[in-house]
Amino acid sequence: MAEVLLFHHAHGLTPGVAAFAEQLAEAGHTVHLPDLFEGRVFVDNGDGMDYVQAVGFGTIAERGRAAAEGLPADVVYLGFSLGVLPAQLLAQTKPGAAGALLVSACVPVTEFGEAWPASVPVQVHAMAADQVFVEDGDLDAARALVAGAADGELFLYPGDKHLFADRSLSSYDEVAAVLLTERVLAFLN
Repeated sequence: MAEVLLFHHAHGLTPGVAAFAEQLAEAGHTVHLPDLFEGRVFVDNGDGMDYVQAVGFGTIAERGRAAAEGLPADVVYLGFSLGVLPAQLLAQTKPGAAGALLVSACVPVTEFGEAWPASVPVQVHAMAADQVFVEDGDLDAARALVAGAADGELFLYPGDKHLFADRSLSSYDEVAAVLLTERVLAFLN
């Protein structure tokens, strides 16, 4: 079974993110679920991003790096939207990473190095018409990452929702979330 470090999105550590982590744990995986916002949860994604702007993206990335300290090297890093920042950073830079699961976001590989590590399998999941994912350049970054990875896959789901896998948000899409969960569990196994 896999050891997973799961990072939440800009709403914070919501009940939906905790429920997703619980699904992975029920399948036998060890899941670590750090709170990058130190207890803050935002109803509005914009308010969460305002908080991130105030503390800085570097602080969020550093909190993610700190969450990985003391864990074994062979961790799978999983991030939802904003949580992709520390997940991708760690998968690209921490030796021994077992994999990366990037949901609703992708950062250009060049942010954290020259290339994706050949030994790290990666999956990127997003909705095909998610305005944030498409218009902010994440789709292009995901295509480039997958093309340059030895073992990479990009899954685009029908729809336009950004945080489609968090059952505690109005953007939840059960059909896509179930398929995402199946694919994540297959990846972890």
